[in-house]
Amino acid sequence: MVSVAVLLVVLIVAVMRPRGLPEAVVAVPAAGLVLAVGAIPVPEAWAEITRLAPVVGFLAAVLVLGRLCEEEGLFQYAGALMARVSDGRPRRLLLAVFAVAAVITVVLSLDATVVLLTPVVFATAARLGIRSKPHVYACAHLANSASLLLPVSNLTNLLAVAATGISFLHFTALMALPSVIAVATEYVVFRRFFAADLNAALRARESAPPVPTPTFALVVLGLTLAGFAATSLVGLSPGWVASAGALALALRALQRRRTTAFAIVRAANVPFLAFVLALAVVVRAVVDNGLAAALGHLMPTGSSLLALLLAATIAAVVANLINNLPAVLVLLPLAAAAGTPVVLAVLIGVNLGPNLTYVGSLATLLWRRIVHQHDTQPDLGEFTRLGLLTVPLSIVLAVLGLWLGVLMFGG
Repeated sequence: MVSVAVLLVVLIVAVMRPRGLPEAVVAVPAAGLVLAVGAIPVPEAWAEITRLAPVVGFLAAVLVLGRLCEEEGLFQYAGALMARVSDGRPRRLLLAVFAVAAVITVVLSLDATVVLLTPVVFATAARLGIRSKPHVYACAHLANSASLLLPVSNLTNLLAVAATGISFLHFTALMALPSVIAVATEYVVFRRFFAADLNAALRARESAPPVPTPTFALVVLGLTLAGFAATSLVGLSPGWVASAGALALALRALQRRRTTAFAIVRAANVPFLAFVLALAVVVRAVVDNGLAAALGHLMPTGSSLLALLLAATIAAVVANLINNLPAVLVLLPLAAAAGTPVVLAVLIGVNLGPNLTYVGSLATLLWRRIVHQHDTQPDLGEFTRLGLLTVPLSIVLAVLGLWLGVLMFGG
């Protein structure tokens, strides 16, 4: 019971962030507490930290990579590209935002979409005289829904790959159809749900100065993405590839005095990395003290379509109760025993399910803060209604895509 209470306190603080305090301020002492009361032995806690260290190292490299891409003007270029493609038409802008958000989520992970693209979408919509709500909401949803494609697109994906040992290319092959289906489902629902905003009369438009193409950043990202696939064939951690990409951009930015060494270190968000590790220790204590037994009898053991739907549904429910990162830490050991298809079904649940509630994922919580900084208050009822329309449908169709993928490429 102590470990459960501690986990709830950690999650509440992570959601509320009183006085803007980092999540680690409570999570790290909480991890120490569960160790002190014997809820988890020190060797097991250290083993959990060691297991997650490469994943957290990759996350740090990607955070730096995303921030340096912003310094290179990549996101301003994306905004200019979306404005040019849309030609001032709201529906075209929505399609452009979906495309750009999906690509950024896949390559730079969901945090880049939330933190770096959302402000650009606000500015682009304002410049075009278009209501920003559908496009800003798309950033939140696509940060979760578009993160299924590559192992590097989401921290949850990396954890799943580590649990199964599946290769980069095999993972991508199995998740390609679910990813496309999830994004397409979101787009269709968005077009209908936000019809009034998309049909609204345009306001006065502002001209925007031309934005140069960030060639160097695009080349580095292309090589980094290719490196992820190539190094997976030899068993090299993707963290080394992401670090190499970040180093290339960092050296250029430092040489041109666009940033400082301190700013680069700060971009890695060390407090958040500490939060992830501390949260893993607390969750492991909860799992070892009864949660695994409580959920174990619910997790399916086969890979039939119904079994995969059940696994994804359980994962979505748990993610919306305790957030997707703790959910995946809880469920992966149980799902791994049933095989790779069940693990990937859990991944669909924890990646798509969080679009139902604010607390479903850390990315959505972060999106709320970004939106508030732009003097906009997202409506909880509207967010939930949109989630009720997108989440169940996208999960069912994505799981169907996974089942077909398993038939084609094997589990």
